Amino acid sequence: MTSLPVSGGDRVTGQAFATRSEVIARHGMAATSQPLVTQIALDVLKAGGNAVDAAIAANAAQGLMEPVGNGIGGDLFAIVWDAESQALYGLNASGRSPRSLSLQWFADQGYETIPSYGPLPVSVPGCVDGWFELHARFGSRPMAELLDPAIRYAREGFPVTELIAYYWDRSVPRLSQFPGFTKQFTVDGRAPRKGEIWRNPFLANTLARIVGGGRDAFYEGAVAKTIADYVQAQGGFLSEADLAAHTSEWVEPVSTDYRGYRVWELPPNTQGVAALQMLNILEGFDLAAAGFGSPDHLHWFTEAKKLAFEDRARYYTDPDFADIPLERLLSKSYAAEQRARIDKGKAAKAYPDPASLQSGDTIYLTVADEAGNMVSLIQSNYRGMGSGMTPPGLGFILQNRGELFALDPTHANRFEPGKRPFHTIIPAFITHDGAPWVSFGLMGGAMQPQGHVQIVTNLIDFGMNLQEAGDAPRIYHEGSSSPTGPVMSDGGQLYLESGFDYSTVRALMGRGHRIGSARGPYGGYQAILRDPESGVYFGASESRKDGQAAGY
Repeated sequence: MTSLPVSGGDRVTGQAFATRSEVIARHGMAATSQPLVTQIALDVLKAGGNAVDAAIAANAAQGLMEPVGNGIGGDLFAIVWDAESQALYGLNASGRSPRSLSLQWFADQGYETIPSYGPLPVSVPGCVDGWFELHARFGSRPMAELLDPAIRYAREGFPVTELIAYYWDRSVPRLSQFPGFTKQFTVDGRAPRKGEIWRNPFLANTLARIVGGGRDAFYEGAVAKTIADYVQAQGGFLSEADLAAHTSEWVEPVSTDYRGYRVWELPPNTQGVAALQMLNILEGFDLAAAGFGSPDHLHWFTEAKKLAFEDRARYYTDPDFADIPLERLLSKSYAAEQRARIDKGKAAKAYPDPASLQSGDTIYLTVADEAGNMVSLIQSNYRGMGSGMTPPGLGFILQNRGELFALDPTHANRFEPGKRPFHTIIPAFITHDGAPWVSFGLMGGAMQPQGHVQIVTNLIDFGMNLQEAGDAPRIYHEGSSSPTGPVMSDGGQLYLESGFDYSTVRALMGRGHRIGSARGPYGGYQAILRDPESGVYFGASESRKDGQAAGY
């Protein structure tokens, strides 16, 4: 059966491109990319748990229900607004490279880049330690209670949602070559279909071990030995000692003032600073007067992104291994110098080093509680389901985050033993007049800082509400210089979602932008906004994912 192309139904309020109204509730709110996970978070809140408790429970279930983007084989980052201290706290729960692997080994074996899959891109998974760090500092309910929903769903099963089934199906041909994957993540060699019941008793057993023995049950003992023995049997280097030595780090979030609002990110080894640099550059342009979707809006955005990503490629790395000039990178004076390099009528092919400075798939969730605590949490295996390394009987896949090291010995982000790789996953937060305003995030590799900037400008410059800010058509630029070594020389390519008018596309082509269309790189957004006067929460979850925002 065929049908003529049609657009969505007409809304009588708000922007025409919005998929629905915001969710509004008083006592608590959760927004995740899987509706059952959102309900788990709400159940925890209703049972007396706080936002951190609910976020941990949600993330544990998300690893089960959305293994195409995250799981306990990956890393975690979070920003927490603590209502009692009226302050933001940042957690970097990313793991380090194997200490027995060296840059020279890659050179001796003839590698020019680190492979995307297999044992070599595997770094220590930081997620589980991240849960326990969050719980020790802010949690209020027993960890057994928080992991119980994930364990129960893993044993009893749940129906797989549409987009997750799609990405799962894409991963199976690529990862089935690796031992353990087919047995633990397929149904007779295929991905589970939309609506099909999926169970993961292996993961249930691993989570039950964590309940019984705490974080040490993952990083030491039988689980750690199984992980290390498996990776080394495949030719990798991750060891029991690497796992036992793992620690998370509490870090100070970094921020910039954007038109009176303070936007917060986490510092490197994440790419969050790129969003702040872009905002600093864009602050000098009158986006509101230009109008959303205008040629000037898209041109200024794209050139600001190119400039920020040059610094991202050059400086962003594990701060334990390099001095990163964060103060300079985030200064308004530096942003003014960078802004002056933008030709308002022409797209740049490259941005050589400025004279003033010399140096995948993911899930995002956010939860807020009645007391005013808010959590912005992001977690990932990196490329889809990760490296394909699936240790026997454990029910999860190890991340391939180590692919994002450079093999150039002169590069700041070069591979070194015991080093945290460059990270694309970034939670975000906005405060206003010292009070919490928006907890938000957006999935999708290099799309994430670009998406953060678009959400901020949609809210502040273009006056959109929380749902509209996520539903608005998005911009994605690809081809900038990379932290793994490649340098932009052709200006990259600009991808635009179908909602932009063709007159804008034509004008951008006239300025030298190469315009393309793409399927699916535009991210997946969740957000919670707190009304500063009433304390009422507004929640949003976009239609690009299977997710749901819900409150009570």
